[in-house]
Amino acid sequence: MTLVNRLGIAMLAVAALTVIIPNAVPTALAHHSGVEFDTSKVVEITGTIKEFQFKNPHTWIQVMVPNGKGGTVEWSLEWGSPNSLGRQGVRPTTFPVGAKATLRINPMRTGAPGGAFVGAKFEDGKTVGQWN
Repeated sequence: MTLVNRLGIAMLAVAALTVIIPNAVPTALAHHSGVEFDTSKVVEITGTIKEFQFKNPHTWIQVMVPNGKGGTVEWSLEWGSPNSLGRQGVRPTTFPVGAKATLRINPMRTGAPGGAFVGAKFEDGKTVGQWN
């Protein structure tokens, strides 16, 4: 390959990166921004685990919380990736269906029944996440 061909390929690569990177970074940051959660607040909810979705890109904990009117409301709690949580000892069985727990979350800014998971304490005293 001649020097001219190498320079041409290098210039194309630089031009492509100049277009791709500025457009990709805001999308990635927006996806992982967490702006929907009010991180200035930590609230506790108590309920029964309905499902633990230990799947990429984020895990989700579905919790049935009594609404004070004889019914329940399903709360959706977002957590980290299975890969990072697995390195911390979290497994698909960490939140068994039917288990009762008190969960600490950063609530949704909209007031919707959901939030970012912070920590949990089960009836038997076992804790997961940040629980101090």
